[in-house]
Amino acid sequence: MSDDGNNTPEPGNGSHRKPLPEDSMPKGGVNAPVPVAAEVIPAVDPRLIVRQEGVKGYLGEFRRRISSGELGSLPVVLALVVIWAVFGSLNSSFLSAQNLSNLSQQIVGTGMIAIGVVFVLLLGEIDLSVGSVSGLCAAIFAVLNVTHGVNEWAALLAAIAGGALVGLVHGFFFAKIGVPAFVVTLAGNLAWNGLMLQVLGANGTVNLSGHDIVSRLYTTIYGQTIAAYGLAAFAVLFFLGAALIDTRRRREAGVPYRPVSDIALRTAVLAVLAFLAAYTLNQYKGLPLALLIFLIFIVVLDFVLRRTGYGRQIFALGGNIEGARRAGINISWIRISVFMICSTMAAVGGLFLAAQIQSASQTSGGGNLLMNAIAAAVIGGTSLFGGRGSTWSALLGALVIGSIQSGMNIQGLSNAIQFMITGAVLLAAVVIDSLSRRTQRAAGRA
Repeated sequence: MSDDGNNTPEPGNGSHRKPLPEDSMPKGGVNAPVPVAAEVIPAVDPRLIVRQEGVKGYLGEFRRRISSGELGSLPVVLALVVIWAVFGSLNSSFLSAQNLSNLSQQIVGTGMIAIGVVFVLLLGEIDLSVGSVSGLCAAIFAVLNVTHGVNEWAALLAAIAGGALVGLVHGFFFAKIGVPAFVVTLAGNLAWNGLMLQVLGANGTVNLSGHDIVSRLYTTIYGQTIAAYGLAAFAVLFFLGAALIDTRRRREAGVPYRPVSDIALRTAVLAVLAFLAAYTLNQYKGLPLALLIFLIFIVVLDFVLRRTGYGRQIFALGGNIEGARRAGINISWIRISVFMICSTMAAVGGLFLAAQIQSASQTSGGGNLLMNAIAAAVIGGTSLFGGRGSTWSALLGALVIGSIQSGMNIQGLSNAIQFMITGAVLLAAVVIDSLSRRTQRAAGRA
């Protein structure tokens, strides 16, 4: 090849090629270097850009989420703030340590049932039998322990097992036979209520001794100051440790992770809320054991939903059943197990409600319990359309409903007004959920 600088091509090396048009020549003439293909730039996770921009990035991301309908828990948190502000201004005793401490105990029974409802709602289904199931399981415990003298732990396990068995029956007819969940659980609502009356017998009411395991779980309060503050400190440290471990694993895997500043901010917010709650509880009697158990159920089952393959299958099935089927998910098993979880949590909630009134009677599981449990899950942020929700929804929703009832009782208002306001709040939650989904579809995020 010639090296005299005139770029004369050698024969056999493309010398007969047709010269390029002048307008296709690279700038600078024939002697200019030929441009090469641009280097492929790897895609950047938008969350990294948000975090790198600091506060400005998070504010922009917050505005984007709101405009696209991703509201999360914001509506229920704002509703809770408004409810507390209104009732606190009407009567100062509403925000007293005594009332808030009592409220934290009173929401446990309904909240436990609402946790189970969350699981069913994540599938886009409904369970109308949770009220009757809670009453039936409370009756099983009371009759076995009080009437027949069965060991309290054995009676407790029998009651919880009874709830799981009921869920198995519901799930079988729904998943295997194909009967709609609405019909199955509506029939169950009647059948289990009748079985509860049969279990209670002619007397109709069985009073708890007050010293049994169920009563102790509800009434025990740890009066030591260190109990509430210790729980708050443990929650903050646990959250911080889990966040740092998750960040380290993500960094090592080369996937997006939260920066230390983000973790520090979240930990600080949690610390303020946790220690404020601990301070409030210590101003009255201390930390209720029932509240502690409620929080443990929320955290453990939230971990199941968010951090396990089983939980991801529940979300997948609720979001797109056909996609879940093609992905190889055992749909029948997921459906049956979810209804078993729902009825088991109804049993646990029913036991706490029985301990609250110290008896199991013909009215157990009746009244507005079913509506309150479903409303708590929906108001707390769980979608009726499936695929979106959290066990924390049960806590937030139960707080909203419990706060409304407590505030109304302090003001001396009738049950009729309570029902109307609770219904209006439930309708508002469903409307917000529907509008949110519509906005997300319009933004291409649903």
